[in-house]
Order: sequence, then structure tokens, then C-alpha cells
Amino acid sequence: MRPQERGARPSGLAELPYPTTNPLSSVASFVQKTLVIAELEVRKLRHDPTELLIRAVQPALWLVVFGEVFTHVRAIPTGQIRYLDFIAPGILAQSALFIAIFSGMTIIWERDLGIVHKFLVSPTPRAALALGKALAGAVRALSQAVVIYLLALALGVKMNWNPLGLVGVLALVLLTAASFCAFSLIIAFIIKTRERFMGIAQLLTMPTFFASNAIYPISIMPRWLQVAARGNPLTYEVDALRTLMLPSGISVYGLGVDFGVLLLATAVLVTVAARLYPRAAT
Repeated sequence: MRPQERGARPSGLAELPYPTTNPLSSVASFVQKTLVIAELEVRKLRHDPTELLIRAVQPALWLVVFGEVFTHVRAIPTGQIRYLDFIAPGILAQSALFIAIFSGMTIIWERDLGIVHKFLVSPTPRAALALGKALAGAVRALSQAVVIYLLALALGVKMNWNPLGLVGVLALVLLTAASFCAFSLIIAFIIKTRERFMGIAQLLTMPTFFASNAIYPISIMPRWLQVAARGNPLTYEVDALRTLMLPSGISVYGLGVDFGVLLLATAVLVTVAARLYPRAAT
């Protein structure tokens, strides 16, 4: 063989292109896998649709009993907004929180049934698994928005029916519920038993709810509680919901800040949940 031919490449191989990864196809594949996981979770509602009706009882009691009583008493200063109108967005945020924070229970069931191992050996990215489950919990929380709107109408709450406002409300519920669903997954990855998970979830829900502006303005809180409320993502959801749900609603922090804080919280919590996902199998 001549020297110039020793390093020669066969003509057929020279024509083959090197495999390349298309960023758009990677993103499309990630979105598709995320939606498949979300669809699998939402499909479970067919077997037990009464769960959504049971979850609607608590916000109904808050609006009908607590809201009506404090509207007549006028014990909480809410400016020019009637107290029942003031509390309606907060109860929507609360009901979405309660659904989302208990969604991590499914991980414990799936671990006991061996389903988690099947997900982990699949080519689905861990981030898609975590985000898909978070989105499924957020879709469940959307049912509460329908319940709250119907109750608010029956109680005479003045609502904003601007289409952009309604879209914003749906986006807020989805975003915040996904954030708390991811937080619930993190708890489930660390806590291995159903009993301990339920206890910790119940322990976290009420402080998160009361350390926010859901049922009273931040301005009447003690100074230390004001600091805690400003670090609570639920505060920013309620602030944005009041702006979008009520005709006279005015955002304290601005819609840009509200959505920015919620997007950041969701991104951080989903990332942490994705990193911890393999722990669900142990």
C-alpha cells in the first residue's frame, strides 16, 4: 500500500454525516414525555372522580361560613373591597394548595407497587417525570377554580370577566399548583411512609395558608409574620389573583413580580424534585 493511502478513509464512510442532535427535536421530545406522564396521572380521576367533589367542601365552608360572617362583622379592614370579595381569591389559592400538597402521596403508592422502578429504567428524563406529575396535580387544582367561581357568583361577589383576566387566573392556578406539587414530591422522596407524609403535609399546609395574605392584609400582621408572608409563594399568587379576579383589584407587588416569583419557585422545586427522583425507589 502506498504511504498516501494508509490513512485513507473508505469512500462510503466519507459520505456519511456525523450524527447531530437537533435542539428543537430534543425539546419536543421532552415536552411530549412530560405530557404523557401528566396524562397518565390525570387519567386516574376516571376511577375516583368523587375526590374533586370532596376537595370542594372545604373551600365552600370557608366562603359560605367564614367569609359571610366576617363580612357582616367587618372586623378585618380591607379598604373599599367587601371582605367576601377580598377572601374569594385567597380561598381559590388555598384550595389549590391543599390539592397540590397531598399529590406526592402517589409516589409512595407507586414505589410500593413497583411502578417507580419502571419509570426510572425508562428513557424518560427525570425532569419530565417530576414536571409531568406536577402538571397533573395542577390540572386537578383547576377544578377548584370552577367551584370557587360558581360559589362566588352565588354569594354576590363582583368578578372580573375579562377574557385575559380569566386566562391569567388559569395560568396562576396551574403555575402555583405545579410548584406546590413539586414541593410535595420532594417531601415524598424524603419521607418513606404514608403516615409520616400525611402528618408533615398537614403540618405545612396551615402555616403556609395563614402566613399569607389569603384571608387578611399583610399590613395588619405582626412584623415577623410580614417577613414570613413576603417569602411565601402563596402571597404572590393571591396578590395576582385579586388583581385578575376582581374588577377593583390592585396588585401590591405588580403582576410581573408575582408571576416572576412563582416561575422561579416552580423552576427551582421541579429541578430539586428531578434530582431527588431516584430516591423514590429506595
